[in-house]
Amino acid sequence: MRLLCVFLLVCAAAAAHQAPAPARLPDDVSGMYTFLLDGEFVQISVQDGRLTGFISRYADGGKSSFLDHFFTDTKIDGNRFWFKTKTVHGVWFEFKGNLERGPGKSHAEEAYYVVRGTLTQNTEDAAKKVSAQTREITFKSFPEEAESEPPPKK
Repeated sequence: MRLLCVFLLVCAAAAAHQAPAPARLPDDVSGMYTFLLDGEFVQISVQDGRLTGFISRYADGGKSSFLDHFFTDTKIDGNRFWFKTKTVHGVWFEFKGNLERGPGKSHAEEAYYVVRGTLTQNTEDAAKKVSAQTREITFKSFPEEAESEPPPKK
C-alpha cells in the first residue's frame, strides 16, 4: 500500500510539471481568409474538432472563372493545422501553419485572425512531371458583416 501511495505521489508531481496542453483552434475561426490574389480566398471551417474547407482561385491567373480546390486531407494539432487539396487542372496545394490572433479589433475588421505558414503549390504537366513552388504566406480573415438591426418601431 505504501508503495502505491509513493507511486501516485510521483505521478502527480510529474503531471504538475508537464507543459500546458496546447492551445486549440477557437470556435469562431471558421470563415473566409485572403489567398494569393485579390478576389481569391480560402474557406476554413472547424466543427467538432474537424477541419474542412476549400481554396477558390482564378483559373490560370485570369479573372474570368474560378477553380475550387477542396481539402482532402487535414490535421489539427492545437492551433497548428495542415491541409492538402484535391487536384484541379493539374494543380493542388498543401499548407502547414498556425492560427494567430491578428490586429483586427473585432470580427467586423479584416485580420481578426491570421493564418501564417508555408504554402506549397504543386503542378503536374502533361508529361506527369510535378514541380512545386513553396512560399511563406499569411492569410487574413475577411471582415464579417454586422447583423442588420431591425427597423425602429413607429
